[in-house]
Amino acid sequence: MAQYPENRRSATLIQIAAPSRETVDAYADLRRELEGLSGAINGEYGELDWMPVRYIHRTTARRRLPGLCRACRVALVTPLRDGMNLVAKEFVAAQDPDDPGVLVLSRFAGAAEQLREALLVNPYDINATAQAIQQALHMPLAERQSRHQKLLERIRAQDVHWWRREYLRTLAETDGG
Repeated sequence: MAQYPENRRSATLIQIAAPSRETVDAYADLRRELEGLSGAINGEYGELDWMPVRYIHRTTARRRLPGLCRACRVALVTPLRDGMNLVAKEFVAAQDPDDPGVLVLSRFAGAAEQLREALLVNPYDINATAQAIQQALHMPLAERQSRHQKLLERIRAQDVHWWRREYLRTLAETDGG
């Protein structure tokens, strides 16, 4: 909000932190840090009828996630290190092709190799990530539609069957045929 005050009262970050590994000290520490940061940001920038951060620490029913994804103007999927990260693909698949949201994706997510039309960021670079979010929030409809169409085509073409075939082909080549 300090860097982009024009987003005040128009953009809200919804952080869904599903409980997992609650007994691991590092996770408990991370939860306390997230709750503290959310409270500090809301305390500094929030108003009676608007909060910049909605932090939700509970399990969300799977059937509700596509609707949440479809309602989002921007998805921020920024793991520091991750495998395929299917939530990025779920976001793309859930979008309305006539008015799609924009995916801001960590270069370190496995899906980044496949989802090149997302706005790819280094999540360690906070300023560049903020700029990508700003770009996503203000991206023209035609560009959003074009990016979404390419992302969705690739997700459909490179489905689970494609991944299986590629894996087995690579395995056979590695094994010497």
